Amino acid sequence: MKILGIDEAGRGAVIGPLVICGALIDENKLSELVKLKVKDSKLLTENQRDILAPQIRIVLHAYEIVKISPKEIDSQRNSGISLNDIEAEKMAHLINEYKPDIVYVDAIDSDLKTFRARMNKFLRFTPKKSIFEHKADVKYPIVSAASILAKVERDEDVKALELNYGTIGSGYPSDPITVSFLKDWLEEHGKLPVEIIRETWSTAEAFKTKGKQKSLQDWLSK
Repeated sequence: MKILGIDEAGRGAVIGPLVICGALIDENKLSELVKLKVKDSKLLTENQRDILAPQIRIVLHAYEIVKISPKEIDSQRNSGISLNDIEAEKMAHLINEYKPDIVYVDAIDSDLKTFRARMNKFLRFTPKKSIFEHKADVKYPIVSAASILAKVERDEDVKALELNYGTIGSGYPSDPITVSFLKDWLEEHGKLPVEIIRETWSTAEAFKTKGKQKSLQDWLSK
């Protein structure tokens, strides 16, 4: 029996990609995953995630990383497609591709019925059992595994950006380092680094007009 877990990293970030991971495992390998003591990536340090990631990959039957670039997010949102639909389509793609017996997904809509209906718009394959829940990355080890791999991948992408742009922090509007990077870049170049930011985020627009303020938290948009 094949079990698929799906989670994402970078949903609320203003800089860098949104990364979704689908982690597929054989049911008889689940105990090995449990032994690794995987948990929601947000509850682990970067070093802990980096140590766990290769161990997780060995246990899995397969996994796939899907990256949604800032440009793709902006393009679709400018076409009237919501972020939730953008994500749901990519998540459904993983289910359609792997055709698992059971799938666990960390739900992105506040209402679970809404999320299930959203997923059903894109699904072309129906698993025997589909579990769409909030905090699935805390409850189910296979979703925790997907969460860790997605987070590690996004962290690597952000570090790669720093080679060209300097220190940018986590890429989230709540991060003072990210705020400082955007403020300094705007002051030096007269515009934001549009190649790496999500321009449709209200945070980006807000920073253009209120760039001298210390925090973007009030303008966080998903």
